[in-house]
Amino acid sequence: MSEGRAREIAQSFDLRALPPDFYANPYPVYAQLRRDDPVKRLPDGSYFLTRYADLLAVYRDAHTFSSDKKVEFTPKYGPGSPLLEHHTTSLVFNDPPLHTRVRQLIMGALTRRAIAGMEAGLVTLVDTLLDRMAAQGGGDLIEDFAAAIPVEIIGNLLGVPQEDRGPLRGWSLAILGALEPRLTPEQQARGNQSVLEMLDYLRGLVAQRRARPGDPEHDVLTRLIQGDGREQLSEIELLQNCIFILNAGHETTTNLIGNALVALQEWPKQKAGLAGLIRSHGADPAAQEPFMAAAVDEFLRFESSNQLGNRRALRACEVGGVALESGALVTLCIGAANRDPAQFADPDVLDLARQNNRHLAFGFGTHQCAGLSLARLEGRIAIGRFLARFPGYALTAPPTRGGRARFRGFLKAPFAT
Repeated sequence: MSEGRAREIAQSFDLRALPPDFYANPYPVYAQLRRDDPVKRLPDGSYFLTRYADLLAVYRDAHTFSSDKKVEFTPKYGPGSPLLEHHTTSLVFNDPPLHTRVRQLIMGALTRRAIAGMEAGLVTLVDTLLDRMAAQGGGDLIEDFAAAIPVEIIGNLLGVPQEDRGPLRGWSLAILGALEPRLTPEQQARGNQSVLEMLDYLRGLVAQRRARPGDPEHDVLTRLIQGDGREQLSEIELLQNCIFILNAGHETTTNLIGNALVALQEWPKQKAGLAGLIRSHGADPAAQEPFMAAAVDEFLRFESSNQLGNRRALRACEVGGVALESGALVTLCIGAANRDPAQFADPDVLDLARQNNRHLAFGFGTHQCAGLSLARLEGRIAIGRFLARFPGYALTAPPTRGGRARFRGFLKAPFAT
């Protein structure tokens, strides 16, 4: 995108009317906004933040900036709609006390020990997928690999039977797609239907788990059902947060893996260097962990899976020198903040050895992603073992973007080994 075109889009920037070339590469537009209008007032009266320091200030001030979305989402989805009930009951779009209760229950099943215990099964899963693609000489980076991994991992966490996992990806894409700034009637209908279908399925799964509980140290669903010994989630809180766990753990991790493998095609020297490190250290994930951990964090910074966050100002305040009124809606542009030159040297360069990489891909503060350690593990194992098996892989056609502003990833990326 030319500088002139980026300036043109930035000057009339509207999240509800984004042109196709923005979706292909939003970063020149973000750079213009960061430079010229970092607290941008949008046509709908909300504010769009692009500087790292401003995002950090908002994340740190949970008393001023609420994550509760009832005010924002009621006109968007309509009173009483399935999408409204889901997105205003799930962990990410709530404030304490609901947020605190659900987060503590989930974190109790995602301890360091529990995540370490998932590694062997994850390696087996990834190797099985790699074997399948090797036998056919390639496949699709997204459909055959990146999307298959988190569906299985989250399915295991919640104890979803293998034969029931087929619809999960479609449901997830429809429900999360409804979070886009501009929503078509077809997207809204598909999102509402997907919520209803997931709820119907989960009611049966929860009933089975109540009758035959799993190990709460590893089974998130059992832990959510049983509570923390003091109080339990209501039935609707339980069901909606099961949907949230399936969705949040799925698309963002799919995007992490897919974005990384496509980016390496665009940065061949980085690809060759990472493949060389993997080759010299062998297949042991423990030996690869130091440099793969740095690489995964750089992939997350460079192409953040989740590009946008939202808050509502509970009182009149100031951000980045701009006065915000009480009730102001604020969009936090994670993708822009993660390429802020005030925080990152050469931010538009993919540097897999980058140090002190304090990116915001997982958010920050009380709402930092509860599954970040699991996502990092999935990224390290998936990308590392893929490169070890297919160091010379190449795309056979241009990859297809998902066409979203909030969740940045690919729908298809065909490749040959």
